[in-house]
Amino acid sequence: MQIEFDSTVIRWNKRLDSWYFATMPEEISVPLRELPAPPRGFNSLRVRARIGATSWNTSIFFSDGVFVLPLKKQIRDERGIAEGDQITIDLDILDL
Repeated sequence: MQIEFDSTVIRWNKRLDSWYFATMPEEISVPLRELPAPPRGFNSLRVRARIGATSWNTSIFFSDGVFVLPLKKQIRDERGIAEGDQITIDLDILDL
């Protein structure tokens, strides 16, 4: 299953280190959450993510009614992504 969406990069800094995420829109997250998938920790789904020419395997996590995609430092640095940036993400859902 392939999904494309736009998101604004957010920073979550409730710990000593900061985590950066892209939030999947609710209108995509809710129906995706309702599809049968193998049980995984943290309400996650395995995905292949792409931003521009950069792709990587990771997981998306269901939190507060939407899925979020963590954006690791290597990806942010490679693509020049910062907090507040608007990005387009392509996902291949691997668990469905």
